[in-house]
Amino acid sequence: MNDSDDGTERATPRRKDARRNKETLLDAAAAVFVAKGVEAPVRDIAAEAGVGLGTIYRHFPTRADLIIAVFRHQVDACAEAGPALLESSETAHAALEQWIYLFVDFLVTKHGLAGALQSDNSGFETLHAYFIDRLVPVCTRLLDAAARADEIHTDIEAIELMRGVGNLCIGADNDPDYDPRRLVRLLIAGLRVPQ
Repeated sequence: MNDSDDGTERATPRRKDARRNKETLLDAAAAVFVAKGVEAPVRDIAAEAGVGLGTIYRHFPTRADLIIAVFRHQVDACAEAGPALLESSETAHAALEQWIYLFVDFLVTKHGLAGALQSDNSGFETLHAYFIDRLVPVCTRLLDAAARADEIHTDIEAIELMRGVGNLCIGADNDPDYDPRRLVRLLIAGLRVPQ
């Protein structure tokens, strides 16, 4: 029996389309959450994605389901960027710097997601664990590569750096004029080994 006889050949493109549609929904939801907060109407997300409300509810029956999916999607994108940046950047330090700025963007633009999930403490803890499990190893890999190249000091752990960056991003929630990237730039400069 070949693939076309059991239907798997036809199912694969449909699965790819469904995955792409779901990613489009998650990207649209993230954009709307950034612009209007996590309490934005679902119809705004549907309009941004170019789909009907039913499509969103079919994928994400509750707002919490949607928020969790957006958060995980953004964590995955940040995690996947690390190895790609190591491959494409001129130096390991440049890859680390670019990744930290992506991490800053993630933290700043997703400020309402974590707060909205804290009402469900078990869900928030699971998501926080996912965040740590996915991003700490990526940051560690970037730090190790830059340290092996003698581009940064070797006495900082990934979790320390991520917490420091996270703390510098806190002010962005309440002050639209606050630019955490400026302070993060100083932090990144402080990692450098003098040449």
